[in-house]
Amino acid sequence: MERPDAQLVVSAVSVWEIAIKRVIGKLEAPDDVIERVDEAGAELLSITPRHAHATASLPLHHRDPFDRLLIAQAKLEGCAIVTRDPAFPAYGVPLVW
Repeated sequence: MERPDAQLVVSAVSVWEIAIKRVIGKLEAPDDVIERVDEAGAELLSITPRHAHATASLPLHHRDPFDRLLIAQAKLEGCAIVTRDPAFPAYGVPLVW
């Protein structure tokens, strides 16, 4: 992530999950997540029907719908995922952390 040629991409899935967890009190996060993503120079990745459809072909190592969608996006878009979730390596996506 610190490489000068690296492009930071933030999925709409992450923004969505942050918003939900913030509202139900499971996460302390700022109100202005999208503005902070913009300030960081990150690209926002939208959710497409192709991403949603790709979740069906993933093995059920992980049942969280947000995480499955992030994995599908990473596979289709050639992105790495920043996570410490122990279920992610089973999907063969590049991981950072």
